[in-house]
Amino acid sequence: MPTAPAPEPTADGGVRRPVTTTSSVLRDWPLPAPGQGKDARGRVLVVGGSDQTPGAVLLAAEAALRGGAGKLQVATTRSTALAVAVALPEAAVVPLPETAGGDIDPRAAEQLLELAADLPALLVGPGMRDVEVVVELLRGVLPHLAAGSPGALVMDAAAHAWVGSELPSSGERTGALRHLEGRVLLTPNHTELALTLGVDGDEVADDPAGCAARLAERSGAVVSSGGGQSVVVHPDGRSWVDQSGGAGLGVSGSGDVLAGIVTGLAARGASPEQAAVWGTHLHGRAGDRLAASVGRLGFLARELCAELPRVLTEIEV
Repeated sequence: MPTAPAPEPTADGGVRRPVTTTSSVLRDWPLPAPGQGKDARGRVLVVGGSDQTPGAVLLAAEAALRGGAGKLQVATTRSTALAVAVALPEAAVVPLPETAGGDIDPRAAEQLLELAADLPALLVGPGMRDVEVVVELLRGVLPHLAAGSPGALVMDAAAHAWVGSELPSSGERTGALRHLEGRVLLTPNHTELALTLGVDGDEVADDPAGCAARLAERSGAVVSSGGGQSVVVHPDGRSWVDQSGGAGLGVSGSGDVLAGIVTGLAARGASPEQAAVWGTHLHGRAGDRLAASVGRLGFLARELCAELPRVLTEIEV
């Protein structure tokens, strides 16, 4: 399999320059062949939602299929499961117990562990609301995932609260994800990046790439973070920047779509860094297409999903 493009060292031998992601770069780093049939393209489980935000799960789940995943499962709150199943007939939808506040109940942890067994890709976080409940739920799931399962773990939105709760204050790498190292991808926006690191938002605004690199090093996970331009950072220091997309991507639900794309690519067999770099570019290019056809501002996150197969084809052909 072709390896990731390596960032070049600076002239003085210092910190390596990031790779600028382009279609040419991606063609030289092709995705795993899709194979024949849905089983060959992997199964995705999307865990998230609440009684007020079922749409986030729908966006992420559709994006995972648009990214090429073969099979789709969604685990969400019992009160919204039927509506999600009707809106997304391609998915097997699992209803989970929920709290009085309408979030997934931490008692669902054992059920989620069973669902995650032998899973190529797991996404947790879209549409989850109550941070304390999310942290309790994930404490019952993530440290107990079996070695090698899931093949890739993508954490989005409120799931970053659990990562932040596990980061030691002294700055050394957390042990909470150590058994999953090499298989974890975090997708925080700038606000979530600041909250996860426990720093002021201005610090992230001043140096988003540096903050993403800090989180990658301390968590042992690949970090993809966007805002203006997007950056992907590997724990070993490799990084990629992507200038596709635009202001229109700063819209409700856009991050859910991105998380779904990278999860679908991971299900196909892409490494976390390849899924992040490809997914970020597909997301941005889909935004570029909508900016041209709809307008620079005003297109909807759900409209991004339909553009993804077209952009993927444009890059791969």
